[in-house]
Amino acid sequence: MESEVIIEPPRRWLLLHARELWQFRELLFFLVWRDIKVRYKQTIIGAAWAVLQPILTMLVFSVIFGNLLKTPSDGIPYPLFSFAALIPWQLFSRALSDSANSLINNQHMVTKIYFPRLFLPAASILSGLLDFSISMLVLFGMMFYYKVEITWAILTLPLFILLAVITALAAGIWLSALNVSYRDVKYVLPFLLQIWLYATPIAYSTKIIPEKWRFIAGLNPMSGVVNGFRWALLGQTSETSTLLSLSIVIIIILFLSGLFYFQYMEQTFADIV
Repeated sequence: MESEVIIEPPRRWLLLHARELWQFRELLFFLVWRDIKVRYKQTIIGAAWAVLQPILTMLVFSVIFGNLLKTPSDGIPYPLFSFAALIPWQLFSRALSDSANSLINNQHMVTKIYFPRLFLPAASILSGLLDFSISMLVLFGMMFYYKVEITWAILTLPLFILLAVITALAAGIWLSALNVSYRDVKYVLPFLLQIWLYATPIAYSTKIIPEKWRFIAGLNPMSGVVNGFRWALLGQTSETSTLLSLSIVIIIILFLSGLFYFQYMEQTFADIV
């Protein structure tokens, strides 16, 4: 007698089917590799795009904020100060943009076969770690040029990388699910990222924010991540512990609520998309 496999919609309030995710793990690796190949297919300079964007942004910030506006950089050379923050921001913004559109861009898969839909935004985020790794090599080169000593704090760097990835995944699963029902999300996203960029202490130090407003600044989860990167790599310590604690709380809330909403909408993706 042949066995039957019945595919049912997920239970509404069950966050993750860990066993199912593990069974489909090879698909996740394939999706990540596919996204990496598509990103660099038929490009002239290939992986150099991973460093061009943060370097050009760093140059603009250095001229405007560093030279013209004389923005304080906590005793760190301004190019290094801004570039160290742009690296995690680039990982986050690229991952968020790709994951938000992942379900729409892969609607041929969503409508034809069954697999954990969470893999689509997750793969978009994990593929960005290659660009991040290349940019980190440039950052270490700048640290050597400016003679910045590496301390034991660098051991905490994987924690802040993980926080940046989880933040992107948390916001990405929210926006990817919303994008299925409301296609204008893709038009709002560039504006959202632009506002988010200037709301994050990348071009400036949190020390210039009035003390009474720093709590509000901490509601931005990327504030803790960016300050954590600077602390781990450069020894910059302005409000790191306070912002980090608040950011972790916001990230957890955003991530859990995103999982609930994504799973709630998952059973309708194939019909709507």
